[in-house]
Amino acid sequence: MTSIGIIANPASGKDIRRLVSYATVIDNNEKVNIVTRIILAAQGMGIDTILCMPDTFLIAERVIDSLSREKVLTASIEVLAMPINGSAADSTLAAEMMRAAGVGCVVSLGGAGTSRAVAKTIGNTPLLPVSTGTNNVYPSMLEGTSVGIAAAVVARIPDPLSCCVHDKRIEVSINDGEKTDIALIDAVVVDAVCVGAKAIWDCSEIRRLVVSRCHPACIGFSSIAGCIEPVGVEDDHGYTITLSTRGRRVQAPIAAGVIAELYVTEHRRLALAEGLRFRAEDAGMIALDGEREIRFKAGDILTFTVTRNGPFRVDMDCTMVRAVQNGHFQ
Repeated sequence: MTSIGIIANPASGKDIRRLVSYATVIDNNEKVNIVTRIILAAQGMGIDTILCMPDTFLIAERVIDSLSREKVLTASIEVLAMPINGSAADSTLAAEMMRAAGVGCVVSLGGAGTSRAVAKTIGNTPLLPVSTGTNNVYPSMLEGTSVGIAAAVVARIPDPLSCCVHDKRIEVSINDGEKTDIALIDAVVVDAVCVGAKAIWDCSEIRRLVVSRCHPACIGFSSIAGCIEPVGVEDDHGYTITLSTRGRRVQAPIAAGVIAELYVTEHRRLALAEGLRFRAEDAGMIALDGEREIRFKAGDILTFTVTRNGPFRVDMDCTMVRAVQNGHFQ
């Protein structure tokens, strides 16, 4: 059996940033269209089994119904038998089940938050993240047909990790393990202790920022660091900055169509495994890849460590070249 997995998040692209910026909207019907193209391309390239995450919009079921009526479905599509609650935990559980089932590649549709949820349990299974979210530094805007081809190629070759980039991540700990979590791109310390909307949109709340990579061309909070010193995927370090009401003035694209003016008081590289450790002066929250996730109290010890323990992300260009070299198009 040659198989891939598809995790399509119906909640991606619907946060508060649609109201406070000019972000693109990709609705769930378009996600159905994207998944349809992925499945058709994957089965055309030799995939015979496709595992899909169940969701509240019934994306997989709609695709199965449509392709079955058109009599063009040749692969077996299986919707995972798992409980769903409409949260990121669905993507985390689905990735764990797909890894355990031995799929050759997992395709995720969503934003950085979806990729982060999948990365928690995907292990060494190749991940192909497709952007259908908001500020998507991690997933890329990719055409579904090309995604299906690439996922199939990665799943069929004997050395799939050779077509992947081993990404960095930020490992977050409070009080030396009392609470732990990860971020793929950025971890932000904010003053606000009330969640409200999970996505951050008010820059005045931000006090510290740790990034695994950053660039001024990326939209989101990592761009603040990127406007000081770009850090690439291949660089064996991250970056950290401290913000205040005065200091070095930086203009950065923190949301779609929004250029914010911020003031940086400290900034430096973070070597892999170095660890940034400090005591919180006040209560607040840590936002991971743009969404508030962890509360902390005044006096808590916060530790942020950039490592090379992230997922193995499929390199589209490398994979397509390998497909030609291996005769997958013949």
